[in-house]
Amino acid sequence: MLADATRVKIILALRSAEELSVNRLAEVVDKSAAGVSQHLAKLRLARMVSTRREGTTVYYRLTDEHASELVIDAVKQAEHVVGAAPHHRGERESA
Repeated sequence: MLADATRVKIILALRSAEELSVNRLAEVVDKSAAGVSQHLAKLRLARMVSTRREGTTVYYRLTDEHASELVIDAVKQAEHVVGAAPHHRGERESA
């Protein structure tokens, strides 16, 4: 799920907001709404995001803090591997 940069950006955007619509997410990640919608469908199948419908608008949010923590850990690991940051022992950024 995290192999695609757009999905990572979506998760990070949802980490920063309580919930966002597809159109707002598309603006934030600078992709088309149709493309973002396809990524959200995959994240939803993986149960990383959940939805709330208000009229014709669907709002997305992270299902829980685990998706956010996964992304943060992946970024920390990548920084460690390329030497941009020291290894973090048991530290997590607050969600």
